[in-house]
Amino acid sequence: MKETKLGDFEEVILLLVGILDKEAYAFRIAEEFESQTKRAVSIGAVHSTLNRLGEKGFLTSAMGGATAERGGRRKRIYQITAAGQRALEESKDFKMSLWNQFPAFAGNLKFNF
Repeated sequence: MKETKLGDFEEVILLLVGILDKEAYAFRIAEEFESQTKRAVSIGAVHSTLNRLGEKGFLTSAMGGATAERGGRRKRIYQITAAGQRALEESKDFKMSLWNQFPAFAGNLKFNF
């Protein structure tokens, strides 16, 4: 059976694919990860995570057009599937449920996204 839960790193990568939309290719995802988190990431970690998310059915990919800045090479562009959107929604709902139960916040602050 395929794993349907998201790990933290997988969740961030999947969210970045959604944020980057038509620019969601591995190198750009890695750049955005570093920009958003202020943490370094290897391109290998991004590639293996993208592959794993694809195997789980959370992403699809297609080759984009060749570009001059890449010496005529094409980029593999990633896109979130309906299953990936559901996985993100479930992850968000679960985390919001936990945050809403946290005594320091319970009764004072409710997270509703």
